[in-house]
Amino acid sequence: MKLKKSLLAIFVLSLFFGHLKGQEPIPRPKLVVGLMVDQMRWDYLYRFYDRYGEGGFKRLLHDGFSCENTYIPYVPTYTAIGHSTVYTGSVPAIHGIAGNDFIIQQTGQRMYCTQDDHVSGVGTVESEGKQSPRNLLASTITDQLKLATNFRSKVIGIAIKDRGGILPAGHFADAAYWFESKSGNWISSTFYMQRLPEWVDQFNAKKLAAKYLQQEWNTLYPIETYTQSIDDDNPYEATFRGEESAVFPKNLSALVNDNGLGLIRTTPFGNTLTLDLAKAAISNEQLGNNPGGFTDFLCVSLSSTDYVGHQFSVNAIEIEDTYLRLDKELEAFFTYLDNQVGKGDYTLFITADHGASHNPLFFMDKRGNAGYFDERNALSGLNALLQNEFGQEKIVRSLMNYQVHLDYETIRANDLDEEAIKEASIKFLRTLEGVAFVTDMEKAGASSIPARIRERIVNGYNPKRSGCIQIILEPQWYSGSPRSRGTTHGTWASYDAHIPFVMMGWGIKHGTTNRETHMTDIAPTLAALLHIEEPNGNIGKPVAELLGN
Repeated sequence: MKLKKSLLAIFVLSLFFGHLKGQEPIPRPKLVVGLMVDQMRWDYLYRFYDRYGEGGFKRLLHDGFSCENTYIPYVPTYTAIGHSTVYTGSVPAIHGIAGNDFIIQQTGQRMYCTQDDHVSGVGTVESEGKQSPRNLLASTITDQLKLATNFRSKVIGIAIKDRGGILPAGHFADAAYWFESKSGNWISSTFYMQRLPEWVDQFNAKKLAAKYLQQEWNTLYPIETYTQSIDDDNPYEATFRGEESAVFPKNLSALVNDNGLGLIRTTPFGNTLTLDLAKAAISNEQLGNNPGGFTDFLCVSLSSTDYVGHQFSVNAIEIEDTYLRLDKELEAFFTYLDNQVGKGDYTLFITADHGASHNPLFFMDKRGNAGYFDERNALSGLNALLQNEFGQEKIVRSLMNYQVHLDYETIRANDLDEEAIKEASIKFLRTLEGVAFVTDMEKAGASSIPARIRERIVNGYNPKRSGCIQIILEPQWYSGSPRSRGTTHGTWASYDAHIPFVMMGWGIKHGTTNRETHMTDIAPTLAALLHIEEPNGNIGKPVAELLGN
């Protein structure tokens, strides 16, 4: 009896001291993978659903949890802002990425979102290497994971676009890699490292971009089966240089002579190349097999969907084929993760930075209301009006990002009335065709604009980096001209702002919700899953219903 009591005491004490020594770690996945599909409209989950295989998009929907009504809560809806918002849980008003490009308002300096003149390229001597996340003012969920594990988690960002790899990976990342068109190589900057790892050099030595372009891009299936798309030969699509018409098949091996290796961006094979590097990173960096048992994080942005969309527009066979091919790529990638990290040992989410509009000419041809906002003529007309009234030329620098950017140096030097300039500008812009609303940013919260749009204006306004006036266009209007082909994005409307958000894997229930969620909710949901502090500029809320045990 005494022996049994002694053994029981030893067992209890061992448990007690084990807990004291931290021998029972907080349960977390081995790896988190963030997949951003650039320009993926929410409806692409279902538009091509009957043609998807079982292991790609369908696996996400069948095994994971889908937030069916996830919206972008700001304007304008552009790539750099979307990537920043997903990973910070914040908005331009706080995280400071006010566009792919923005203007430092007090100096008039135009700034690219990841521009950093204090670093040098690694793996390149070109200016494309002078990039970092320094312009991002808030922390990311990847930064918070680094802080929570005393920097023992590994974080890597990968994307063809520099901003797609850099902004998600955050300030404390081990590495971010992006594609250089001139060389066909993956590069980085001295913000992260002094030289590329040997495995990246070896990957670049394979010259995969050039190899993928030595083929035709033809449809994956017989072209007559692409019934979700309009005719291949149509007036809404742009051609590649050296191409007579935007039809299949596309002889990439010939087109590369006129378009360079950057051609791969605007083909499905850019996604293939990106996921090739992602797999190489997982293997060579042992992501998901951290020696200390800490969670690693891989941020992957698939940029080619955006380039294809811009070139060919929403209803093109090229879009349908790109997503059917991407579905197969995702299936192969998920299988790779199952084998390399372990099925059920990783958490993966898929979302988008923005959606895309139908081509306005296509919409008008179908007798819908649509049009093109002539930004160039609007700018020249506005400056002519202001010059006549205030006596100075080019008082407005730009209408970039659907915002009025004033030349404050001219205003100060000539002691002009800024409020009067804004009032005159608003009055003029409201008369232009296709313009629904115009508001002074500082008064937007009290403006006579529907509440949902009003909130997005306020969230998108960063006083130091945004224009002082916001222009809101009518539905199916965007900046361009009737000569424009393909499509674009940037507005408040659902086709630009309604995005997919699906999570799958460790800690995730199966199911769906139709309540409204937001892009800003993704980062705090990850923070709740990982039991770490949310990013320091976060305004989102965790989607609690998708979290399992």
